[in-house]
Amino acid sequence: MFNVHFKILSGFCLAFALVGCNLAPDYVRPTSPVSPDWPVLDQTQYDARTGKISQQMQSASQLSGQANLNTPNTISAGEITWQAFFIDPQLRALITIALENNRDYRVAVARMEQAQALWGVQRGELFPQIGAGVGGGRQRQVLPSSSGNDVSTVTSLYQAEVGVTAFEIDLFGRLRNLSESAFQQYLASAEVTRGVQISLIADTALNYLSLRIASDLLTLTEQTFQSRLANYKLVLERSKGGVSSDIAVMQAKSVLDAAAGDVAQFARERALARNALSVIIGQTIPNNLPPALPLKELDLFASIPAGMPSDLILRRPEIRQAENLLLASNANIGAARAAFFPNISLTAGFGGASTSLGDLFSSGTGVWSFSPTISIPIFTGGSLEANLAGANAAQKGAVAAYEKSIQVAFREVSDALAGEATYRSQYVARSSQVQTSQKLLELSNARYFAGIESFLQVQIAEVEYFTAQRQQVRTVFETFANRINFYKALGGGWDDATPGAQYDMNRAMKNAVQLSDEASNSSLNTSSHPDLKPF
Repeated sequence: MFNVHFKILSGFCLAFALVGCNLAPDYVRPTSPVSPDWPVLDQTQYDARTGKISQQMQSASQLSGQANLNTPNTISAGEITWQAFFIDPQLRALITIALENNRDYRVAVARMEQAQALWGVQRGELFPQIGAGVGGGRQRQVLPSSSGNDVSTVTSLYQAEVGVTAFEIDLFGRLRNLSESAFQQYLASAEVTRGVQISLIADTALNYLSLRIASDLLTLTEQTFQSRLANYKLVLERSKGGVSSDIAVMQAKSVLDAAAGDVAQFARERALARNALSVIIGQTIPNNLPPALPLKELDLFASIPAGMPSDLILRRPEIRQAENLLLASNANIGAARAAFFPNISLTAGFGGASTSLGDLFSSGTGVWSFSPTISIPIFTGGSLEANLAGANAAQKGAVAAYEKSIQVAFREVSDALAGEATYRSQYVARSSQVQTSQKLLELSNARYFAGIESFLQVQIAEVEYFTAQRQQVRTVFETFANRINFYKALGGGWDDATPGAQYDMNRAMKNAVQLSDEASNSSLNTSSHPDLKPF
């Protein structure tokens, strides 16, 4: 019995020793389709005192961190966590709530877990499937005898066996490549989840900013309405005294009506912004949030420093996802090539058999079986060739998708850098415009009540002043929105912790890489590509 078991074990060891051939092509990361340096941009500076604009050409990488509206906090590019980037405590609280409650994020996490399970199913094909079985039967036979009387015999047979069922010896790496493909698809789904998380953080910040801006615009419009209402009452009194004409009264009433319409508009916009933010965070906005920083401080977000390398975009989830899918297509080529070669499977088992249940495991009752099977493709109607051609085509498409993702990322970061280079100048100009239009309104009012100007000039000055104020607020929104998009374009926070703790992706990914290393010594293993390991 021992010799039999030793022979079976030796056969398994020999089969595993033969496993090592891999027909997948060697992976070479495609050359980046973009320049290694950020584009050279026009940096504008506006001097409100002299009214002059100066421009200079400068590398976009040197502009990051310089175009700040005030004196913002600055952090290094390698420390961009969402907690460090978003300074406003009220916004931080809302982001934490969103990461706990947002349904889109939950769906993404569930899909990642599903991809992990599918990889586990495929990975299981690499190992022998061992099972045990116990069976028994009784048989009665009736045989004629020479005496003329039938002889009846009853026999029993009991059998117990432990064995391997249809284990494929992976000589040419077909199963390992299929497992690697499933693993890379799991990594890709994890990057999708990361992308959803980053987008959720950015969208929460944008919706929060929209609500803050809508509230400020509503406050501004209500103040404008009250100012115009006071003006209208003065003009109406002057008209009753015969000092002002009916035209002046109608002009004052016209700008008052316009302000009333703006109040209704911005009240609606604030309500819509509040509803949108509630959906993003997955619940109604709590009343016990920390106090918010005033928008006028212009210091809600940290600034990214100058000298930022362009290869930071390789951290973006969609680029890492595209490379994972490229690695998966590489592995699929190896599996398609292996299908042209013989397939060897093995069924084996050992145990005991006896006519008596009590003697089933006694000495001398052992049985064993060893059944190797080899199948060789001879004629498949071209299906194997078509499968390989499809795998090669998919790999070409994956390369193009990877290159396109880099191009899109480069453009988005470059656009954000261009915004950083110009929004400071735009804000300075808008602020100067507000001050100038305010002085113009004060002078126009003084000249009207002195009888020097008509009310038309006051009406024009009021419209210009309100427009300048709105444009200044809009510039604040656009500046902060550009900063948020900058954060998102760089791939968001790169810390190991997953805020909100819906799913510890970092731990799951490290465990997955470890399991993949244990399952296969394939050259496609992600351990040979440390920069591909998420987080």
